[in-house]
Formats: sequence, C-alpha cells, structure tokens
Amino acid sequence: MKRDRTITILTLLLAAMLVFAPFLPNWTMFLFTVSLCYGVVVLGMMLLIRTGLVSFGHGLYYCMGAYAAGALQPLFGITELAIMLGSAIVVTAAVSAILALLLRKYRDIFFAMLSLAFSMILYGLLVKSSSLGSTDGFNVSVKTAFGVHIAGTAYERYLIFAMTATVAWICAVLVHRYLNSHRGRLAEAIRDNELRVEYMGASVANTIHVNYVMSAVLAGLGGALMAVSVGHIDPEMAYWTTSGEFVFISILAGTGSVLAPFLGATIFESIRSFAYEYSPNTWQMALGTAMLLVIMFLPGGLWSLFKREGRSTR
Repeated sequence: MKRDRTITILTLLLAAMLVFAPFLPNWTMFLFTVSLCYGVVVLGMMLLIRTGLVSFGHGLYYCMGAYAAGALQPLFGITELAIMLGSAIVVTAAVSAILALLLRKYRDIFFAMLSLAFSMILYGLLVKSSSLGSTDGFNVSVKTAFGVHIAGTAYERYLIFAMTATVAWICAVLVHRYLNSHRGRLAEAIRDNELRVEYMGASVANTIHVNYVMSAVLAGLGGALMAVSVGHIDPEMAYWTTSGEFVFISILAGTGSVLAPFLGATIFESIRSFAYEYSPNTWQMALGTAMLLVIMFLPGGLWSLFKREGRSTR
C-alpha cells in the first residue's frame, strides 16, 4: 500500500516558503501571498465539487469574511489579527449554516444559480451601504499578536506572508484529514449515487450541509487573509466575476489532492499578473486559452498530471 505523503509535502513546502521568502522580490512574495489566499478559498470549493456541487456564489463568503474582519476597526477599533480572523470564521459559519438548510435541497444548475443569487444580494447591499464605504470600500489596518502593525516594510510584509502560509498549511492539513475520514469519503459517493448512500444509512443532506459550511468558512478565511494582505476591502469581492475566478481555478487545478488548489491558484495568479503586465488589453484571452487547453487535454485538472506520473512510476 502506498504511503500518503501529503502532509509531509505540505510541511516541507511551508518550511521552504518561510526560509526562502525573505530573499524573494516584493512582487513575488505578494503574488504568493495572494495565491495562498485564493488557494484557501478553492480548498473549500474542492469539498463541494467532490460532492458533485459547483457554487457560482462563493464570493458571498469570501467578501463576508473580509468585511467581518475589516469592519472591526471602524466599528469597534479592533485591529488584532487573531480576533479579525476569528470573526470571519464565526460570521461565515453562522450564515452558511442557515443558508445550507435551503441549498442542500438543490443540485446542478439550481444550486449554482441560487448560490450566485445570494452573493449578488450581498453585493447590492454593500454598494448601498455608505457606512462601509459603498462602492469604494475602505482600508484595513492590522496588528499582529506581537503588537506590530502590518504596513509596508520588508519585515512586516514577511510577517503577513508567513501568517498566510501558516494558516493555509493548517487549513490544508485539516481538510486532508477530513477527506480521509468516514464522512469525507462520502462526498464522492454522493456525487456518484445519492440513493445508494441513503440506502447505506448515511445522510446525504447532513453531509452536504457539513461540507457546505466547511467550504464557506474556508472562503471567509481566505477573504479575511486577502483583506489583511492587500489592506483594502470593497464590494467587488462579492461580485459574480470573483466567484467565477474561484470556479476557474478549481477546474484548472482539479480535485485530486489538497495541494491542487494552491497549485492552481499560483498558476492562475501568475498567468494573470504577467498577461496584464505585457498585454493589459487582452489578458483575459490568456486566461481563456489556458482554460481551453486544460479542458481539452487535462479534463481532470493539472493535478491529473501527477496521478499519471505516479501510475507510470509504479
């Protein structure tokens, strides 16, 4: 039986990032930070896709997590990082637990469109909310547990990168353990045959509910990390195009491993950054071409390359 080395690989990658990050150019460290934030969100999307569900409205929780973390400063004067991340987790968990009672009844396009509707409702509310900056949003000031305000120095940029990488590692390890648990293994069975899962005595509705809440919490945590990293929040985080990016990365990466979302997010952000730098008027074409090639030649996502390599080696 082949030994699972996923957690070992995750730990080695985390150690490498923490060691070599100070020697990277500022733009590279920022690109990896953004990729890690997106990766955490797509990690949650992977839970739903394995269950046979695709959400076109996960920008709802991404944005909600960012606002739950960032709004603590203007409303209550709180800038402690741990409290901000905790607030994002609590708010997204509470809202998703309620919405999941409705969403778990739907499948396919109905699930996708209903999730999108909730996301656009939040977008509309935020655009009309002058106290939260309306369409312009507002800036976010953050303080670490050591009392250091995250601003623009190299040391402070490294702190936010290290914090983001560590949180992403924790999320990936927990999701990996969950996917290898009894309930986690039910996801693919539900996707293939819900009726058979019910005959086995497992609750499809409860499993989807749990997966949806976990997915929402990861999206909210990714949004909070992005707010901290970028230092700004606006309603565009809930717009349908943002949710579309998460779906894009999910398809690009595949769902074969918890490492896949971070690989996909890094490639997506790299293509977008370089394409926008060298061809600002046609950068969407570069992303579309990448998606077309993946769908044509790697329908299982980029991670299927590693599965093929593993089979050929054996």
